[in-house]
Amino acid sequence: MKLGVLGGTFDPPHIAHLILAEQARDQLSLDRVLFIPAGDPWRKADRDVAPATHRLAMTRLLVNDDPAFAVDACEVEREGPTYTVDTLRLLRGRMSAADELFLIVGEDALADLPAWRDPAEIAALAKLAVAERDGDVAPEGLPFGLDRIVRVNMPSIAISSTALRERVRAGRSLRYLTPAAVEAYIKDNGLYAG
Repeated sequence: MKLGVLGGTFDPPHIAHLILAEQARDQLSLDRVLFIPAGDPWRKADRDVAPATHRLAMTRLLVNDDPAFAVDACEVEREGPTYTVDTLRLLRGRMSAADELFLIVGEDALADLPAWRDPAEIAALAKLAVAERDGDVAPEGLPFGLDRIVRVNMPSIAISSTALRERVRAGRSLRYLTPAAVEAYIKDNGLYAG
């Protein structure tokens, strides 16, 4: 079994998340990609984040139509701040020794990885599937070897959760930026409007 893990705040989730997951699934021959919304994202402590229950529900709506994608609520169900290394330990404990685990991240996350909790153990638990854009290179000072990194070619897509929140606040459409079910959920629950 080859399992990909795409974690994040998903505040809100959007099509670039789906495209990244599909590119990783296709290029690395992954059997499944797990989307794991952060419960208490410690790296976002300086800003308001939608409640985890809403982000989890939206992420489920995002992946609803793809049998290769699933959502795991382990970080939402965990008490306190959520750390990637803890999630990977949990997932690795569910897998056999022959199974492969890939943490799907963007180049920006790879550059920030030395500031995460236990980055060397993260790389020991999972290979890092890094979305490559326009000749990005690995940053220096990583606490693990470059053999723990695999590249995923990703088209340049200028869509972000921040931009979607701003569009909602401005009363603008999210059509084609996120699935219609996610847009409806945001409207029905009054998310990001204030």
